[in-house]
Amino acid sequence: MAGRQTLLPAFVRGEAAGGIALIAAAILALLVANSPLVTAYQSALHAQLGPLSLAHWINDGLMALFFLLVGLEVKREALEGALSTGGARVLPVIAAAAGMIVPALVYLGFVLSDPALARGWAIPAATDIAFAQAVLLLAGRHVPPSLRLFLTTVAIVDDIGAVLIIAFGYTAAVDPVMLAAAAAIFGVMLLLNRRGIDRLWPYLLLAALLWVAVYRSGVHATVAGVLAALTIPLRGGHGSAPLPMLEHRLHPWVAFAIVPLFGFANAGLSLSGLSVAKMAAPLPLAVAMGLFLGKQVGIGLGTFACLKLRLAPRPEGASGLQLYGVALLAGIGFTMSLFVGGLAFGDGAMLDEVKLGVLAGSFLSAIAGFLILRFARPLPAG
Repeated sequence: MAGRQTLLPAFVRGEAAGGIALIAAAILALLVANSPLVTAYQSALHAQLGPLSLAHWINDGLMALFFLLVGLEVKREALEGALSTGGARVLPVIAAAAGMIVPALVYLGFVLSDPALARGWAIPAATDIAFAQAVLLLAGRHVPPSLRLFLTTVAIVDDIGAVLIIAFGYTAAVDPVMLAAAAAIFGVMLLLNRRGIDRLWPYLLLAALLWVAVYRSGVHATVAGVLAALTIPLRGGHGSAPLPMLEHRLHPWVAFAIVPLFGFANAGLSLSGLSVAKMAAPLPLAVAMGLFLGKQVGIGLGTFACLKLRLAPRPEGASGLQLYGVALLAGIGFTMSLFVGGLAFGDGAMLDEVKLGVLAGSFLSAIAGFLILRFARPLPAG
């Protein structure tokens, strides 16, 4: 219980600071993409560095470290944190599940006229925890700490769903030999854990080999990060704690370098010729409404149903309006939405439409959530 009270709030503060860095990176990408530097920007991203382009190294390589951190956070919270007890899991699990299903349905509702766009159904399903926590931080000190923890736990459950979607929803042809090799490496890592090996270097070495095997298998390489995280021991001998140690060392690099770099590499969108007609096209409108409308309805109704049926307690001190504000903030899908958009539609004009929808939906969610949380007041004490 003590770990839950001290480690998760520290994580929340770190996520908020990282979210501010991500916002700055996204703004810089938009400025560069709409300046004379756009040609150099695009050329750099497509420059070949060994077997992959710079953009692929960022999206497939560095983002594997992001998913490694996600996996570490999920494992820690599931074993001894905010998701470690049945009662604590109910509200975030139901809210997150509804907050993934409803946005997907809203998206599909807007693309009924073009079945080819249905492949993007998962784009509005995930929440960008760093971006959302940054906006929550800016909303003011009167936001109860319980709301920050609620948003974080919802996003953690959200991340589990996003990883499963990436693994099973966006995998085409699979190389059975490389998939078997990946399974064998993962099995060795589990065996090391079972044997009580608590030094990090064997796991990290095998994690690199696992990434290569998963990449070559046809499954998206970032899944290797989550699989590797599941094998890292939470506790070791002589008081050592490999998982928290790796999480602590990895978090600053992910929050302040990898995720902002991903944002800078993927948020660049030319706004020339932007019009109401372009924004109202099926793909950008479906993404924007999936994030802005789908998330607030899904999480809002999921939370309301849990509290009304007394399946879980209300986050301490949080008013109904504040819970609605958090549901709105969950519509900020920036990082994961761009990531899934690239998997769904590749690199081209359709991805630009996805970016337009992600930016619009995330911006609307951020502004609306901020305004509600800035002026809403918590429940009176007692």
